[in-house]
This record gives sequence, C-alpha cells and structure tokens, in this order.
Amino acid sequence: MRLVLLGPPGAGKGTQAEKLARHYGVPHVATGDMLRDEVAKGTELGKRAAEYMHQGVLVPDELVREIVRNRLSQPECSRGFVLDGYPRNVKQARMLEEDLCRQGLTLNAVVFLSVPTEVLVSRSSGRVVCSACGANYNVVTRPPRESGKCDRCGGRLIHRQDDQEDTVRKRLEVYQQESLPVRDFYAARGLLRTVDGDQPVEEVFRSILEAVGGGDG
Repeated sequence: MRLVLLGPPGAGKGTQAEKLARHYGVPHVATGDMLRDEVAKGTELGKRAAEYMHQGVLVPDELVREIVRNRLSQPECSRGFVLDGYPRNVKQARMLEEDLCRQGLTLNAVVFLSVPTEVLVSRSSGRVVCSACGANYNVVTRPPRESGKCDRCGGRLIHRQDDQEDTVRKRLEVYQQESLPVRDFYAARGLLRTVDGDQPVEEVFRSILEAVGGGDG
C-alpha cells in the first residue's frame, strides 16, 4: 500500500500515518523526521538541509526530493509506505509522481483530512514538542504517557511560540495558498479520498480504511 496523507497543520496526519503504517505493515515516512535524522547523522544531505533549517526557512524542493527518494528506495519501502508531510506543493507532487513512475509504481490513494479552521486553532493551542528530539504531542488529542515528558527520549515537552493562535491562523492561510492545490492535483488523477478529520482518532482511522480499503495492500 502506497499512501499520501494531506491536511492542514493540526489535522492529525502524524497520528493517522502511524496507525496506517502499523495496519499495512509499511514504513511511516515523515519528512520532518527524515530531515532531522539526516541533520543528526551529519550526512551530506543533512548538512545542506541544516543550512536552511537553521535560518528558519523551508528546505528547497529539490533537496527534499533527494531525501524522500533515498528513503523510498530502501528495501523496507518495497511493500509500500505512508507519506506524511510530502508533497507540500504541486511541484513536489509532480516530482513524487516522476520518481515513482521511474520505478514502475503509482500511489494507491491520497487521503485528505478535512477539519474546520476553528477546530485546528483549538488543537494547535494544545500542541507540545520535545525539546530534545522534536517529537510532537497534543495535550488534548495525543498526550504523552507521562505529562511533560517525551515518550521517545524522555526529553522535556515545551509549548512553542509558533503555536499561539495568531501564528496558527497565519500558517493556515499559507497552507490554503500553497498546499491546497496539491489536493486538486490528486483529485484530477482520481486518487483523492476526503475524510472527516473532526472525529475521534479511531473513527478517523476507520473512515480512512473504508476510503482506501482496509486490507493488507
């Protein structure tokens, strides 16, 4: 099963991607995690990405493409993957299509998690991030096992300045401008499945399985 999860910040893509990856027995490929991993390992790609990340600007499309392409070419992705955080724009969507085509592959489906703006703002205000490894949690929808402590590494969880309401609304505006065209791109190819993301986590998961097929891929 080869899936892409789309949706605005706070829609729950990461949570659903992890559940889908376990269900289908394929890797959860999150671009944010991959970028941090490349930087932490000090790879050539990581060093190039770090230059942009440290400036607080987006990593260029071509560089993200290289990182994603390398990841998807690894043996564990041969049975499929769940992509979370990529593609972010139509240019990246075309790049992914080209890279898969070279391998004789196509996506099975693209899931768009639809959530009302006010719900997204409310969710984001509860978001906390590990100060050590960057893992994301939400005190309302996806709390850590122990309050204030990261499940992965035990690091301290913090509430970022950019999760304040005004900043969240600006991020959503940018998403509308840059990322929503990706939804139209996949709709035109007959791959898009829109799912109501304003439900309990398990209900969203069941809705996704119904939309894309709940078998083993």
